[in-house]
Amino acid sequence: MASVADRVQPTAPLMPAARQVLRRNSYATVPLVLLIVLFVVNAAVQPQFLAEQSWATSMSVLCPTVLTAMAMTLPVLSGNGGLDLSVGPLAGFMTVLISTILVPAGITTPVLVIPIVVVFGLLSGAIIGLLVAYVRLPAIIATLGMYLFYQGLGTEVLPQAGGSVPVWVVKLNGSFGPIPAVWVVFAVIALVWTLVSRGSYMRNLLAVGGDERAAFTAGVNVARLRLITYMIGGILACLGGLMLTGLIQSGDGTVGSPYTISALTAVALGGISLAGGRGGLLGAALGGGVLFLIQELLTDAHVSVYAVGIVDGIILILALALNGTVEHLRRRATASRSG
Repeated sequence: MASVADRVQPTAPLMPAARQVLRRNSYATVPLVLLIVLFVVNAAVQPQFLAEQSWATSMSVLCPTVLTAMAMTLPVLSGNGGLDLSVGPLAGFMTVLISTILVPAGITTPVLVIPIVVVFGLLSGAIIGLLVAYVRLPAIIATLGMYLFYQGLGTEVLPQAGGSVPVWVVKLNGSFGPIPAVWVVFAVIALVWTLVSRGSYMRNLLAVGGDERAAFTAGVNVARLRLITYMIGGILACLGGLMLTGLIQSGDGTVGSPYTISALTAVALGGISLAGGRGGLLGAALGGGVLFLIQELLTDAHVSVYAVGIVDGIILILALALNGTVEHLRRRATASRSG
């Protein structure tokens, strides 16, 4: 008969792996705690917050923010001032593309629409990646240009909100019984990202963001990595636009722009280093959730739309300041340990 030690032995290798996962995601501790606190506060002040029928609506409102925050996160992690200001207008243009171009052309099935959305995001990210990684334009300039391009293109194609949306896109913001459909979307993205993270991509991305020269010396193709990073970010932004299309159930060339600010705020709230090299998509999701819960409290307090904009600006400034302070202290602590 096998001893107790023999039976326990197969699980032993899992412990170092678990510790490694926890250590890699330690940056998300603060936003996770903040998310839990805000969730409890919302549940306390809003009795309907925990109602089953409100979950699908809340998740559908949250989803575009989380996906655009994820799209913003990857360029930020690559360091060297990397970010993507175009994620909001790109997501907004997806509502125009689907409602006024694809649907009138008879392209309505998910088998056709989803690949088109993914390829569009991939090509958009490739353009930005080429400008940043190979032409060596500053990311803020390249992505600001694309921001203006998509915003102008969206309003040129569709001056006023309108158009029709496939029924299945609307159902993505509904629920399957008690389970919000958005959870399924998040689960698929999490599964794909887990598979991607098992390779060398994420390790190389954090290495480049932490020390570009050292990563290059170690054999990492920095330019190609940044190109791939912006391509993945473009795909995530366009998927956010797909979900946004179902949420507003029409096309609107102006609806996406505010999501750039929301995405940047979520990145800062998610504990992701804006200097690069530290963070992940989990932080973007948590930061998006924190921002959403704060806005829920403001809505429950009947704060005016203009005052909400002021509060959002204050939150962004505080999040950026706190993020910078934490990063400075972390670098000092690292330097002290090295000394």
